Amino acid sequence: MRIIFMGTPEFAVPTLDALVAAGHEIVAAYSQPPRRGNRGKTAPSPVHARAEALGIAVRTPLSFRREPGAIEAFAALEADVAVVAAYGLILPQAVLDAPRLGCLNVHGSLLPRWRGAAPIQRAILAGDAETGVGIMQMEAGLDTGPVRLEGRTPVGGKTAGELTAELSAMGAGLMAKVLGDFDRYPAVAQPEDGVTYAAKIDKAEARLDFARPAVEVERQVRAYNPAPGAFFEVGGERIRVHAAEMVAGSGGIGSVLDERLTIGCSEGAIRPILVQRAGRGVMTSAELLRGFAIPEGTRL
Repeated sequence: MRIIFMGTPEFAVPTLDALVAAGHEIVAAYSQPPRRGNRGKTAPSPVHARAEALGIAVRTPLSFRREPGAIEAFAALEADVAVVAAYGLILPQAVLDAPRLGCLNVHGSLLPRWRGAAPIQRAILAGDAETGVGIMQMEAGLDTGPVRLEGRTPVGGKTAGELTAELSAMGAGLMAKVLGDFDRYPAVAQPEDGVTYAAKIDKAEARLDFARPAVEVERQVRAYNPAPGAFFEVGGERIRVHAAEMVAGSGGIGSVLDERLTIGCSEGAIRPILVQRAGRGVMTSAELLRGFAIPEGTRL
C-alpha cells in the first residue's frame, strides 16, 4: 500500500518500522516540529529521526487548519491509507477523508475505555487489571471510531514505561496484520457503555499524595515512571521515586514511620525502593539515607 505515516514519540517508531519491513511504500512521514530540549538544543522527534534514517521524506506542519496548503499537500500524496500513532495534532475531516481507506490509529487502550491523551497512565492509576491496544478507524470524534483489531495484556505491576513499550510493539504487529489483509478485519463500532476519558497528565499530579491509600500511591509511582516522575519533598528538596512497595504499617499521613523510609498513608504505608535526588543518579532508599537524613517522624 501507499502509506502516509503520522507519529511523534518513541511509541510510534515500531509501527513505522513494521510497515517498512512489510514492504509498504511510505510516501511521507508527518511528525510534530523539532522541539527545544532540556539543554536548549533543538532536536527532531523520534519518528522524524527514524524516518529520515529510512530515507522517508518528513513533513512537520504546526497545524493542518492554519498552515496554508497543508491539507492540499496531504491529499496530493494520493495515499491508500494514513497510519497514525501518537501524532499529537487534531486531524480535520478533509485529512481523514483524503486517503482511499481513511486513517488508522494505534491507540493504547481497550476502547471505549480511556479515550484521549494519556490512556496508559490512566489505566495504571485506576487500577485496571487489563489494558491493551486497538487499531481504530479514525473519525472526527475523540477516539470514537470503530476498531478493526485489538490486543490485550495484564497491567500487573508494570510501570508506564514498561507498558508503553509493550503496547507499542503489540500495536505495530496488529497494524501490520490489518494492512496485510485489510478486508479480513472489518471495523466494529465501539460499545456505547464504558466510555472513560484519559486526560493529559499534568506535572502537578506527580506529587505523591499520602492522603490516599497506599495502593493508590504505589500506582502513582508506576504511572509517572518514567515521566513526569513521582516525587515528594523534604527540607525544600524534591526526591523522585522510581519504584516503591506497599508495606504493613500505620501512622500519621505523610509521616516517616521508621528508619527505612516507610511513609504513612490514609490506609497502609508505602516504602520507596529506588529514589533520586536532583542532579544525582538513581539509588536505593538505604543509599539515600546514608547521605541525606530523613528521621522518623518527619512529615513529607
